[in-house]
Amino acid sequence: MEPITIGLLGLAALMLILFCTNMPVGFAMALVGFCGFAAVVNPQAAMSSMTSSLWEVFSSYGLTVIPFFIFMGNICFNAGVSNRLYKSAYTWIGQIRGGIGMATVLACAGFAAICGSNAATAATMSAVALPEMKKFGYHPSLATGSVACGSTLGVIIPPSVVLIVIGLSTGESISKLFFAALIPGLLLTVLFILTIWLICLRRPELGPKGPATTFKEKLRSLPGSIEMLMLFALIMSGLFLGWFTATEAGAAGAFFSIIISVAGKHLTWEKFVAALMDSVKMSCMIMMIVAGAVVFGRFLTVTRLPFEVADWVTALPIPSVVVLLLMLVIYAVGGALMDALGLLMITIPIFFPVALRLGYDPLWFAVVITIITSMGAVTPPVGVNTYIVAAMAPGVEIGTVFRGVSWFLLSFVMCVALLILFPAMATWLPAFLS
Repeated sequence: MEPITIGLLGLAALMLILFCTNMPVGFAMALVGFCGFAAVVNPQAAMSSMTSSLWEVFSSYGLTVIPFFIFMGNICFNAGVSNRLYKSAYTWIGQIRGGIGMATVLACAGFAAICGSNAATAATMSAVALPEMKKFGYHPSLATGSVACGSTLGVIIPPSVVLIVIGLSTGESISKLFFAALIPGLLLTVLFILTIWLICLRRPELGPKGPATTFKEKLRSLPGSIEMLMLFALIMSGLFLGWFTATEAGAAGAFFSIIISVAGKHLTWEKFVAALMDSVKMSCMIMMIVAGAVVFGRFLTVTRLPFEVADWVTALPIPSVVVLLLMLVIYAVGGALMDALGLLMITIPIFFPVALRLGYDPLWFAVVITIITSMGAVTPPVGVNTYIVAAMAPGVEIGTVFRGVSWFLLSFVMCVALLILFPAMATWLPAFLS
């Protein structure tokens, strides 16, 4: 059997395993990669390749960046940063129509900047924002939709664990990926806020005004956002000025998040231990996905499937933008069917060479596929964020959450469309700062 045929069968087997069993995506990729490598070469070579791949992953210094940023996010989560962020945003803009929903999106963006996880942001902001919006008469669709979609900013606004894993998988600079995602992440935040404003302009009853606050109260609420801004500024300015690498930035962020939380008397020993345990669990999960992706990627390499696909696509008599749109449709559909990180790890070895062969900037392409797959976190049938929000909103059906999310899907599409029309939004900042 031809190696390319084995590669295609391997992809089909992986999809079948993921959709028909509860096997974690990292183990599924490792299993298919091992069996496929054995079929193309021989079992001894497959065993040698897998053991060397696992050693390469778990002994890699670069991967230490993942637990550092995860730990920083968990410290901030357990120290109640999200509550203070929401209160600050709510005090400033909650009194306008739809303002509490807008404050929720801003708080999600702020928490995402120090958390990096959409699931953690969804769970946290649901607990903080949904009771407030219910109290002031917000329609359940708008309330849950704003939280579910706002929480997707966790994988776009740096520091993002997904961007870190993409950088490690493709060899791109993690620092440059962070800067490339900054403007698109802020753009998507603005588009979400505009969506809420337009909805409430047309149907004011969906998002009533919150109570008015004085200027003194607004100023008094600012310390709730200062600690987040300090951490974000520390990480991004440190990377820009060359004070530390991405890994050192994660370590510095984790250290200063502890200092800030302890100084503000927001972190107890119990919360510190909880943050540590959650970080270990999440880091292990991501490490296994990366390890499985490395094994699976080596299998695809020996089949030469990625290179053949790249050659075939570039030879097609169609514009490169059509190929790009087809890839984005695959990412949008795939993101709705499975975990975004797992999807990226499976598809990057195939689609990244195609994008490079078509002349697309690697940083730009990484940001675009991150945005389009993050949309899958809120679209059926999987839509993990929607299920988290529904679970945190007693009495609200999952259909109501999906209905609210549907109002925001155009924002994702518009963000990607603007990036296609104006790619400099993702490429200018890394080039300017390099």
